[in-house]
Amino acid sequence: MTLDTPSKAKPPILGLTQTRLVELLKEWLEPSYRAAQILDWVFKRRVLSFDKMSNLSRGLRAKLEEHFTLRSMTYSSVTGSHDTTRKFLFKLHDGRYVETVLIPANPSLYGEASDRLTLCVSSQVGCAYDCKFCASGLAGFTRNLTAGEIVEQIVQVEDLVKDRIDNLVFMGMGEPLANFTNLLHAIECLNASWGVGIGARHMTVSTSGLAPNIKKLADFPLQVRLAISLHGASNEVREKIMPVNRKHQLEELFAALAYWNSKRNQRLTFEFILIAGVNDSLDQARLLAKAAKPLLAKVNLIPYNTVEGLAWERPSEEQQDAFQAVLLNAGVTATLRREKGHDIAAACGQLRLKQETEEGIIDSLIPAKRITIGAGLA
Repeated sequence: MTLDTPSKAKPPILGLTQTRLVELLKEWLEPSYRAAQILDWVFKRRVLSFDKMSNLSRGLRAKLEEHFTLRSMTYSSVTGSHDTTRKFLFKLHDGRYVETVLIPANPSLYGEASDRLTLCVSSQVGCAYDCKFCASGLAGFTRNLTAGEIVEQIVQVEDLVKDRIDNLVFMGMGEPLANFTNLLHAIECLNASWGVGIGARHMTVSTSGLAPNIKKLADFPLQVRLAISLHGASNEVREKIMPVNRKHQLEELFAALAYWNSKRNQRLTFEFILIAGVNDSLDQARLLAKAAKPLLAKVNLIPYNTVEGLAWERPSEEQQDAFQAVLLNAGVTATLRREKGHDIAAACGQLRLKQETEEGIIDSLIPAKRITIGAGLA
């Protein structure tokens, strides 16, 4: 199958910030007030044709049509769950697929008890970081999503479910901080009153631990939340399942998190997937408590979500409870999330892998070649 390169497609206008739009209008010799009109059509009225923008001149509508698209991805399918978790699959303009998972959160993933809708958003097609328990990287890394493609996931899901998304977690396919510039532009469009209008504190960036970019994000003015995919409380254990730890070891990561805490009045979250015989020992629990307590981090324990083609297993519920008890007894806030969506292959990348394998876009679930961690991504 021959795939178009991203550069051949018109970018989605959903990723255009107000500042850049005003600059573009100036280049086109159009008045700056047109920016507010265009953004109203795009984000509030959500028209699907530039011709519908009736208060714009025909010439301006034609220019917008020439340079941008209102929708760049096509809804492909949705897989539902008995607990109402839903995974949406979208086909991108180049034939690849991206997943977005909708989770009715009660309690919410990273906040207090809530009936809000949380959306897990992808930032890349595939992933170069090769976490051994995750399906996102099984077919390697293809490309970064544009800011518009990130924003469009939220807009498309809201339109499909006829409801407003209240919480965003950038923890779908890919490493968000490896797509740093596009991520920040997307967050701006998602947060702004002229955009989607989601509060910054209702957005969580989940990272595998790119320490330098954690410090950059700490200096970003919007008060987004941060979650760390930790999954190992010692370098020895973490390196077995998260190769990123070879580049950014725990000492560097925890130093970056201390810097984050110095800049933010927000509680960190450690995500910790419990894998039987790998990281579920009580020794790991004690090390995790020792790391989390000085950083005032909450720990979100997640029993491993089975991935086709991988041999990992989830611990028994008794072991899960014992691991949590060590943290609680040490004074660390720790939740045990026996996650929603286990019956619909909600682990990142599973549905996309199945679809791309069936279409012959990738040859198999386990690729012969992987991209070097961090190459051109940091």
